[in-house]
Amino acid sequence: MATTTDIDNREELRRAAVKHLWMHNRGWSEMAERGEPVVMTRGEGVHVTDNTGKRWLDVNGGYMSVNIGYGRTEVADAAYEQMKSLAYFPQATTTEPVARLAQKLAAITPGDLSRTFFVSGGSEANETSIKIARAYQQRVGEPGRYKIISRKASYHGALGLTTWLGGPPSGSTRSDYGPEFPGMIYVSQPNPYRCEYGGQTPSECAELCAKAVEDAILFHGPQTVAAMIAEPVSVPASVAVPGDEYWPMLREICDRYGVMLIADEVITGFGRTGKMFSVEHWDVVPDLMSVAKGIVSSYMPLGGSIARESIADAFAGGDESRFLQHVLTFAGHPVPAAASLKNLEILESERMVENSAEMGAYFLEGLRELGAKHPMIGNVSGLGLLVGIDLVKDRDTKEAFPKSAKVGERLIGEFEKRSLILRPSDTSITMGPPLCITRGEVDEIVTGVDGALGEVERQLAVRAD
Repeated sequence: MATTTDIDNREELRRAAVKHLWMHNRGWSEMAERGEPVVMTRGEGVHVTDNTGKRWLDVNGGYMSVNIGYGRTEVADAAYEQMKSLAYFPQATTTEPVARLAQKLAAITPGDLSRTFFVSGGSEANETSIKIARAYQQRVGEPGRYKIISRKASYHGALGLTTWLGGPPSGSTRSDYGPEFPGMIYVSQPNPYRCEYGGQTPSECAELCAKAVEDAILFHGPQTVAAMIAEPVSVPASVAVPGDEYWPMLREICDRYGVMLIADEVITGFGRTGKMFSVEHWDVVPDLMSVAKGIVSSYMPLGGSIARESIADAFAGGDESRFLQHVLTFAGHPVPAAASLKNLEILESERMVENSAEMGAYFLEGLRELGAKHPMIGNVSGLGLLVGIDLVKDRDTKEAFPKSAKVGERLIGEFEKRSLILRPSDTSITMGPPLCITRGEVDEIVTGVDGALGEVERQLAVRAD
């Protein structure tokens, strides 16, 4: 039982966070009103415990990133041992774990993706991939190629250039940071549920959206376009799994016009969709692959941009003008590399990628059964343990609820009552739990979603057909 001193200490810590901490996409006034932030103290598997002793199920495993689950002391031990022996590295040298990790990634990534530039996270990985793509075009005598194609509503990071990937600015999300970077080209998402071009099947939508990429290249001029960046499975609104035609068509279009294809596997990599890398579902090898999150299950900051051999070779040679002019203090840090090697060992030895495929199919089945029960569910989609629900006011028209209905806020409150950490928007619920999840834990989530939707439907007087 908590003592008065324990309670006072917890409250003092919470107030310190409200007063001094600048959190991701949260306002401190809002947190203060809600008695937040919740302060977590430990975790195991898919569960975390806060400093009041309450146990929660973390439905998204951090930011869809704690792939092996919480509490794996083997990863902590690997980092500790490396830090004891060598915590950093002198200039112009490397370390054993960094070399071993680069070798391991070359072995498990598709095709001839074989050379990694390490960074600290996903935003840096995508920023690096874009810089490599533009620099590569310079190396091969195409200096006019600087434009980057990305897809509306995608998210590729929050740094300089990456802030402007994924669609035109809206509200204060990006307009605070204007003016927009030059050379940004935006195309539509291959989202079968809400196909911008009216495609009635996943295949039709895939073909129309891929053709739109070609049209954009031709409109702007192939000689001006450096690269296209896209997530294999996107999370713009729920989970957009493209039709099978999309990625092979992208590969062919990019090859035809000399445009580099960058796969953003920051979320989808390392087993998230039931294969080690999501592009493997379509047997496509991108020119560059951005990775982070699951590479070390977020136990430490780590990411990377992985290049095909032919791309990397353009930067080889004794002339310094050939080098990639890109330096980051923590690029190639040995401690997260050691943690990553242990993380990958756990992913493979405990067959978590296979578990992602199996549990993902089971999860999807459970959510689809809820679709017959809840009129708010317009669509359920997913691949592996990346699953989502589209929320609608009207299934026939796919009309969304108005902001005044506060659907997301209501659902967050109901999930909290059920000890689920899950923060949906007004239009979707996206879920990506740790890959170690069991059938019983999937059932726990599905039961919680069922109860939360039922209560919100009651509050909003939503009636079944």
